[in-house]
Amino acid sequence: MTSKILVIGATGLIGKVIVEGSAKSGHATFALVREASLSDPVKAQLVESFKDLGVTIIYGSLNDKESLVKAIKQVDVVISAVGRPQILDQTSIIDAIKESGNVKRFLPSEFGNDVDRTVAIEPTLSEFISKAQIRRAIEAAKIPYTYVVSGCFAGLFVPCLGQCHLLLRSPPRDKVSIYDSGNSKAIVNTEEDIVAYTLKAVDDPRTLNKILYIHPPKNIVSQNDMVRLWEEKIGKTLDKSYVSEEELLKTIQETTSNGFFGGFDPYDPCEERLYLLHYRSFFWS
Repeated sequence: MTSKILVIGATGLIGKVIVEGSAKSGHATFALVREASLSDPVKAQLVESFKDLGVTIIYGSLNDKESLVKAIKQVDVVISAVGRPQILDQTSIIDAIKESGNVKRFLPSEFGNDVDRTVAIEPTLSEFISKAQIRRAIEAAKIPYTYVVSGCFAGLFVPCLGQCHLLLRSPPRDKVSIYDSGNSKAIVNTEEDIVAYTLKAVDDPRTLNKILYIHPPKNIVSQNDMVRLWEEKIGKTLDKSYVSEEELLKTIQETTSNGFFGGFDPYDPCEERLYLLHYRSFFWS
C-alpha cells in the first residue's frame, strides 16, 4: 500500500513537481498551502490544477502549529520543499512531527548538494549550514528520514548551457561563456526524474535514515559536454569566451555585497539569475 504524502512548499520550483508526481503515481497526496499565496494568480491556478489531480489542499503555514499538526496527522510521509529563506523554519515541522507521532518518513528540503560534504562560499555556505542544522535536529529528534541529494535541476541549467548568469528558456544559438576550462563535471537531473526517485524512496526500507544520491552515470556531464551536444543538434559551432575562476568569484562577491541574496525568490527572474550565478561556484569548479 502506498504512503499518504504531505508536501510543504507545494507551489515552489520543485514542490509543484512533487505534488503532481505524487498524485499521478497513486499516492494520497496533501498539499499545505498558505492562503495568502492565492493572491498570486499563477499560484492560485496551480492550486486549482492540484485539485483536478485529486490533491487535498490544506490551508496553513509553518507559523501555524495547529494547522501543521492537523495536516501531518493525516499522512505517513512529509516532504518539505520550502525555499531558501524558510530552511531553518523547518524546526516547526520537526516539532509538529514529534507531536503527531505518526510519521514514518520525513524528507526535509534538500534537492541539491550533500550539505555535509560540499565545500561552498557565501552566501550558499550559510544555506548549507542551515540545512545541516536541520539534519542534526531531525536526527536528534529520532525522526525517520531520507535526505535527497539530486544535483542540478536540468530545467534551470540545461537551457542556459551552464551559464549561470543567464536565465534562458532555450539554449543560445550564437555564443556561450565557458567557466574555467569547462571540463569539470556536475550532476544534472530533470526535475521529473528527481521526483520519480524521491517518490520511490518514501516506501523503500533501504532508504530509511539514509541519503539518497540521484547520480545516474550518463547524467554526470561537463559544461563542454552540454555545449558539444547542443552544437551537434543545431549543426553550428558557437563562439566561446572563457571566464576564469577569479573573475567569477569576483562577480559573486560583488553581487553578494550588493545585498541581492538577502532572500531568494524563485519567482523573481532577476534573483534567480543571481542565485544560479552563485551556484556555479561549486557545481562547475
